[in-house]
Amino acid sequence: MEEAQVIINPIAPEKVAASPGLMEYAHSAGGAIIRPEDKGKITGRAVSAMREQTDLQLAQLYQQMQLLAEQATAIRHRVEVSERIYGAQMNFEPIVGQTYHFYTRRNGTDVLSMVAPHEWGRKFPFERCLATVRMMADHTWDVKYHDIEIIE
Repeated sequence: MEEAQVIINPIAPEKVAASPGLMEYAHSAGGAIIRPEDKGKITGRAVSAMREQTDLQLAQLYQQMQLLAEQATAIRHRVEVSERIYGAQMNFEPIVGQTYHFYTRRNGTDVLSMVAPHEWGRKFPFERCLATVRMMADHTWDVKYHDIEIIE
């Protein structure tokens, strides 16, 4: 029988790693370069990305708030105009969806009429036409043309 040959490792045992895959650096000449990460760079990039994203979201919320504020102002104006129109003289019951004309007399009183400004002929009986309005389903008035001032 042949004798078993004993292989002697030429590398000293204290220079051999037990778990080379778990080392924090390359354990051989052909190993990948492992560089420690700069925690400050990672944090800086993450904070920068977070700020950019939240700034975009805040800008969107601000635009939505502006739109809501504009809508609230339009509704408030519609209510103010409606209150003034309901305080005016009208000799008929307005119908939802119909268009009417809002005038002021020389003495300062307001009138709601079915007659348009161009339909009066030569003698215009009012000081001016304040608005052309349409009654909406909620009984407020949609102002199509306006030269109306809200008196508070």
